Amino acid sequence: MSDLTSGKIVLLPGMMCDERLFAFQAEWLRQEAHRAFNVIVPRLDSANSIQGLADKILAETPSSFALCGLSMGGIVAMEMMAQAPHRIERLALMDTNPLAETTDGAVRRDRQIADVRAGKLKQVMAEEMKPHYLAESPNKQTHLDLCMAMAVSLGNKVFIDQSLALRDRPDQTDTLRAVRCPTLILHGKDDRLCPPERHYLMQELIPHARLVEVNGAGHLPPIEAPVATYTHLSDWLWPEE
Repeated sequence: MSDLTSGKIVLLPGMMCDERLFAFQAEWLRQEAHRAFNVIVPRLDSANSIQGLADKILAETPSSFALCGLSMGGIVAMEMMAQAPHRIERLALMDTNPLAETTDGAVRRDRQIADVRAGKLKQVMAEEMKPHYLAESPNKQTHLDLCMAMAVSLGNKVFIDQSLALRDRPDQTDTLRAVRCPTLILHGKDDRLCPPERHYLMQELIPHARLVEVNGAGHLPPIEAPVATYTHLSDWLWPEE
C-alpha cells in the first residue's frame, strides 16, 4: 500500500482539543479539489479507554484511509493500527508516546481528575497543562487562548474520560514494530510533554518511518507551525510530487 488510493484522511486531535487543532491543515487538504479529498476529524469523547475510542472511530470511518494523530490522538491511532492495520494506508504520529503511563503519571492524572471533579477544569488547564504545551513565540497567548477555549467547550466529563483512557493506556511498542505502511513521525523541537527521545524510539520501532522535527513548535505544531505541518503532511500523503 505505497499509494494513497482512498482519498480520505482521519485527523485525531490531542487531549482536550477538537477539530480547531487541525483547522489550517484540514482547510488546505480539502482544497485539494482535484483529488476529491475527504478530511474527517473525530472528537475523542465517546469512551474512557483508548481501546473504546479506537473501536468507535473505526466503526464510523471508511474502509480505508490515511491516519494522523497528535498526542492522545496518536495513542488512539496506534490502537487503531493494532486493531485494523489492513484499513490504514498511511500513518502519521505527531508529538505522541507509544509507552504505557508511568506510576508518577498515573498519580498526577488521578489528582487532576479529582480537581476537575471539584470544578477546577480551567485551573488544571492553566496551571498544569497549558504551560507545557507551547514553544515561546509572539503568538503564544493566542494559541493558549485557543487551547483553553477547546478545553472549556469539551468540558469536565471529557477531561475525566480522556484522563482515565490515558492513565490506563496499553504499551504500543509491539504495534509499531508491525507497521508496514508509509509512516511520518513528527514532533515540535520544543515539545516538553513528549520529548524528542520518544520520537527517536518510534523511528527505531518503525525503521522505514520518516522522522521530522518542526522548529518553533512545542507540543502542538498544527497551530504553532501550521504551514510547516501542512507541508510535511502533504509530502507524506503525496511523496511522488
